[in-house]
Amino acid sequence: MAEYQGSCHCGDVTFKFVGELITKGLRCNCSLCARKGAVMTTYALAPSALQIKGKTEALATYTFGSEIAKHHFCKRCGIYTFHQTRSKPGQYRVNLGCVDGVDSSRIPFDIFDGASLP
Repeated sequence: MAEYQGSCHCGDVTFKFVGELITKGLRCNCSLCARKGAVMTTYALAPSALQIKGKTEALATYTFGSEIAKHHFCKRCGIYTFHQTRSKPGQYRVNLGCVDGVDSSRIPFDIFDGASLP
């Protein structure tokens, strides 16, 4: 297990979590994720495992379709930091591009076929 911290681009949304060592990521091909192109954690975090800090008024949420997944982003800089998953409602996956010390452009990733979900 390792401790990670991260933030949006402007720093208004910050977070930290303890999770498995990040050696690869996950991308989703649903209509939203395909457009944002982010690589996220392969594992989901329980709400108690993700400590969200920073300016609470800076965090905005976008939902669509089933409205189960909740995609959170910074109102100021627009960066997607993490989301609550559709496959594990209430649990979070984190945008690896926002995690300090992780180069999401150089990490291998798997594809989750979110486009085929009803």
